[in-house]
Amino acid sequence: MVRHGQASFGASNYDQLSPLGLQQSTRLGAYFAAHDLRFEAALMGSLVRHRQTFEGICQGYAQARPEAPVATAQVWPGLNEYHPEAVIRAVYQGPLSRADTPEQYRAHFQLLRKGLTAWANAQVQPEGMPTYQDFKAGVHQALAHVQQHYDGPVLVVSSGGPISLAIADLMGASPEAGIELNFRMRNSAVSELVFNTKRHTVVSFNTLPHLASPDLASWVTFT
Repeated sequence: MVRHGQASFGASNYDQLSPLGLQQSTRLGAYFAAHDLRFEAALMGSLVRHRQTFEGICQGYAQARPEAPVATAQVWPGLNEYHPEAVIRAVYQGPLSRADTPEQYRAHFQLLRKGLTAWANAQVQPEGMPTYQDFKAGVHQALAHVQQHYDGPVLVVSSGGPISLAIADLMGASPEAGIELNFRMRNSAVSELVFNTKRHTVVSFNTLPHLASPDLASWVTFT
């Protein structure tokens, strides 16, 4: 499971990769190719940043292994992210300005944490969003599809919310723990699961093997 590359936080349209986000994604594809990881299938959410991340992975992979392209991705809306503004509006009715200072960033994520916690505990229902239980069901349906239809490696491109929810649930953690995992997720991070006909098991979470060299430290981002 791969979180999308850096998107455009603070811009009028968040749902697109920044130039660095595309570089992160392309680098990840090159890493997969260098380690001869061949995917039987691929799934992704329907958001623009998911598609652009998948395309970046394919581009990096093709540059290293043009003879072995990445599988065509199936679009799976259950892998889409929640709507942060709707979540915040469910618990806060005051003015919301674009975050461009450290203080505004902190205030944004404090409100988001409060809204996500209330949503997960069925205390609020953000406008235009599914219930938390339906959101969770969409993520688990994607995992069940993989489990039922494939035997080999499957690439899943999604967002921090669905991935952290999947990891927390598989480890028996609380929704609040999943929210904290969400806030620690890095762009283009890889979380690895193994599966058989009975279950999925978490192997790793939030790793950046493709950005491990010191000269790429500035490529490590969170939003």
